Amino acid sequence: MYGPLASWWPLLSAPEDYAEEADFYRRVLEGAGVDPLATVLELGSGGGNNASHLKRRFRMTLVDASPEMQAVSRALNPECEHVLGDMRSVRLAREFDAVFVHDAIAYMTSRRDLLRVMQTALAHCRPGGAALFVPDNVTETFEPRTRHGGNDGNGRGLRYLEWVWDPDPSDTTVIADYGFLLREEGGTVRVEHDRHEVGLFPRGVWMESLEEAGFVDVERILFEHSEVEWGLELFLGRAPRT
Repeated sequence: MYGPLASWWPLLSAPEDYAEEADFYRRVLEGAGVDPLATVLELGSGGGNNASHLKRRFRMTLVDASPEMQAVSRALNPECEHVLGDMRSVRLAREFDAVFVHDAIAYMTSRRDLLRVMQTALAHCRPGGAALFVPDNVTETFEPRTRHGGNDGNGRGLRYLEWVWDPDPSDTTVIADYGFLLREEGGTVRVEHDRHEVGLFPRGVWMESLEEAGFVDVERILFEHSEVEWGLELFLGRAPRT
């Protein structure tokens, strides 16, 4: 989905479905005590669905490692700056009022890489700025799950089944398997399987890693959404003021 299938992303995950979610992130950032709060760097911005809502409030700069997904985001968010880069190592040589890292953080499967992303975030926070991280799961609340859905548009259609499971509870990863039914404009349907290995860490690792990276006043925030069935936890850190 982050390569040859990226053009199907809006049918897998429609931008309009992110309105409530993005509004929650906006309110968290606005409540972080950052003043002024005008510029936001998003690391791992993907297809730009969150940015399509957050850009109404913030001036967004979007970083992602997938050229194909950035093409999708550029079409959706032409007014936003896009930068191709790895969230573990990218350096833009400038600072922002806040940094936002959505579920792309899940692709960090080791504590070392998790810390590298947090160091990237701190390197781009101005003094007194904030960084918000939104993992899919923490160890304490993880449960295997399945979901399904999809959308139609521009003569094409997509339906998916998501299956998240943990083959080895002793390590720091879980598996997310996706089955896609892709219907082309002519009515032809094909099947694709996409496997993602994603990280799973205890909440203490998140808090300790943020502090190790150099953030202060670290907080754990419970996610609120009318349609989310499992307990998501967000992590907020502030950059030192001096």
